[in-house]
This record gives sequence, structure tokens and C-alpha cells, in this order.
Amino acid sequence: MIKPDYQRIYTDLLKMKFPEKEKECLSLLQKKNFSQLDVIKLESILFNEKSAENGIHRSYDKSTIFKILDYQKKNNLNNSELAKHYGLSRNTVAKWKKYFLV
Repeated sequence: MIKPDYQRIYTDLLKMKFPEKEKECLSLLQKKNFSQLDVIKLESILFNEKSAENGIHRSYDKSTIFKILDYQKKNNLNNSELAKHYGLSRNTVAKWKKYFLV
């Protein structure tokens, strides 16, 4: 499966629309292993939003799902708290736990 080049997309977006936030995002954009969690962080920096409405059409790969579920375990969060933190549905979190952890 071919993935979009998010580093290039967000670099261009920063140059055209958000040049004042370029220094803040530079460390994320220079990573060699640019993950979907980095995309979420960039979106929250650029658009100052973490609402569930923005997560409607997002897709996550297995490694990202495992990182999110690991974050939940490390921070002792319930499904609702984790969903709010990442802008997900709590039903999505429950489905991931059922599918990947049980």
C-alpha cells in the first residue's frame, strides 16, 4: 500500500499558510520514521484542534494503534479518556482492544 508523503505535504503547508509555526514543527518534520502519530501532533499544532470531528476519516496502521493502546496502559486511562486525548470514538478504542489485545 502506498502512503502519502506527509512530510512533504506538511512542509509545503507550513511554508504557504503557517510560516510562523515552522520552528515549532521542524523537529517533527525532520524525523526519519514519520508516523501517523506525528501527523496527529502536527495537525494539533497547526490547527489547534483535537476534536473528534477531525478524526472521522482517519485511518491508523497497526503500529500506531499499538502505540495508542500502549499510551493508555502507561497512563492508566480508560477508553473515554484515551478517545478524548486522541480525538477518537470510545467505540473505536474498545474495538481496537477487542481485536488486537484479546
